[in-house]
Amino acid sequence: MILIGHPWIKSPAFCRVFTREDIQKSQPEQVVLLEPLVDSHTLANYCQDNGISYAVVVNTLDDAIYANALGAEYMICDEDTALMVQPVAEQYLFDTKVLVLIHSEKEISKIARGGIDGVIFAGAIS
Repeated sequence: MILIGHPWIKSPAFCRVFTREDIQKSQPEQVVLLEPLVDSHTLANYCQDNGISYAVVVNTLDDAIYANALGAEYMICDEDTALMVQPVAEQYLFDTKVLVLIHSEKEISKIARGGIDGVIFAGAIS
């Protein structure tokens, strides 16, 4: 299970971006975070074309399929969406990892029981 933002585990920093200029200002070791794919698909194309590691917020199964096709490293969603997306991601061997946004360590085991790829603590996103 992937744990991003837990104080015991080394993990990449996530940086929320809204424009190409924001992406260009990000640090190479950061994962840029795009807002919902419906609003940021052109930025996703830019990241894919330039080999920039990125994550994207997904709200539907369709968004998840597109995020994988666009080369997102991670997709971030709520638990219900993750439970719907994860079996499809496994069936089609997605390279994109499914993460659930959490606020407390207490949520980790619940997400793990659902078979989700991982979690990201809200504090890991700047």
